[in-house]
Amino acid sequence: MIHDEFEWIKSITPSSSFQKELIVGIGDDAALWSVDEKMEQVVCVDTMVEGVHFTKDTLSPYQIGHKALAVNLSDLGAMGAIPQFFLVSIAIPNEWSEQDLQEVYEGMKDLAKKYRTDLIGGDTVSTKGPLVLTVTIIGKVEKGTHLLRSHAKPDDIVFLTGVTGESAAGLHLLLEKTRHHSFSESEKRLVAQHQMPLPHIEQGRILSKSGFRISLNDVSDGIASELNEIAESSHVTIHIDEDKIPVSPFLEAFSIEERRNCQLYGGEDYVLTGTVSQQDYQALASLFKQQSLSLFVIGKVGEKENASVYLYHTNGRASNPLTKKGFNHFRER
Repeated sequence: MIHDEFEWIKSITPSSSFQKELIVGIGDDAALWSVDEKMEQVVCVDTMVEGVHFTKDTLSPYQIGHKALAVNLSDLGAMGAIPQFFLVSIAIPNEWSEQDLQEVYEGMKDLAKKYRTDLIGGDTVSTKGPLVLTVTIIGKVEKGTHLLRSHAKPDDIVFLTGVTGESAAGLHLLLEKTRHHSFSESEKRLVAQHQMPLPHIEQGRILSKSGFRISLNDVSDGIASELNEIAESSHVTIHIDEDKIPVSPFLEAFSIEERRNCQLYGGEDYVLTGTVSQQDYQALASLFKQQSLSLFVIGKVGEKENASVYLYHTNGRASNPLTKKGFNHFRER
């Protein structure tokens, strides 16, 4: 039996490749290969399974389609890429009606229109099990401008492109009350962030086109997990300042401990987190400000040490190393 998703991925990662065009395979938000002297191709895939990632009580069919495409678009955002095409593989159980399935595809269609992304194929099969929806997305990025987890260096600034924790809080409400509940206005915001996330494609493009050395991840599994991946790939330590992590005003009803857990470990926020050199940060912040987009400093990169992430509290004391305590498929079973 598999006990850890990340260790399993490491165990199946090839030690070499056959194709000279390959730039990055397993180990980042998406795969990259060279297609010509100007552009690189970017490809990634994600699967949503009924009963694991959603139920009919947490997401409507339309929201399932939206989210299935959004999580893939977010991976392209983390590479600084331009979305182009997507394919959909769907395994359908008998209890899903044709109307429900049409709504799933409407959710994808509307989000694809926003990012001018074309559906170009896929596969449709029946299943005795739950609904399984797999999206493969294809994009492109200018040669040499892709953003990798391995680009962090000591003394870099650690940043976020948005708040975290809202999606996890929204999921908590949905599991407790279901999507059919009459939520308060602040609860509606949290629920919407879980059901209808918007990927930070524009932010990823700004980061890519800046020309700066930037490491990047999208926050799908929580800040702690994503920054651990950057720390491991770049062989550095990362220090997060608790007081600098932006707090959503919609999380005020939650205790401090609940808020912190949602922010650090909740995941499914699909904002971006990464690092940039101190000398380039102000120029980068100006680029974000010009587009009225948020950019938060939340810490710094330490020395090339043991590839760990530490949270520094208000009193200046550091936590024990933060673990990849975000969602892990095989630990959650």
